[in-house]
Amino acid sequence: MSAISPAERRALKARAQALDPVVLIGHDGLTAAVVAEIERALAAHELIKVRAGGMAREARALAMAEICERTGAAPVHSIGKVLVLWKENPQKREAERRRARALAAPIRSERPGSRSSSPPRGSAPRPGRRRTSR
Repeated sequence: MSAISPAERRALKARAQALDPVVLIGHDGLTAAVVAEIERALAAHELIKVRAGGMAREARALAMAEICERTGAAPVHSIGKVLVLWKENPQKREAERRRARALAAPIRSERPGSRSSSPPRGSAPRPGRRRTSR
């Protein structure tokens, strides 16, 4: 389980505000199938909400601890019947870094010395064209 700093926790809570629960824990409680679904959701989204509808308060706290232990996720927040979990996906982070580098790469301009379709800024108007002011 990875530790989250208070600033990271605050940012994750803000991101989780708009999320809907993606996993629901039913009357059977925390089964192996539910844990497997939580792991799949964490791998796909990193930050998820889990709704534990049929559990008492103490049982939800124990379920949150067990989920974090079995999946390696970090508990972000728990309010009412909703648990917020976060687990970093290194493959997703690397893909985001590559995408950011590609977007930040300079755009190639035309070759130096080639003619462009418009005159450079501040140059005189082309001969043969009248300038009109409105």
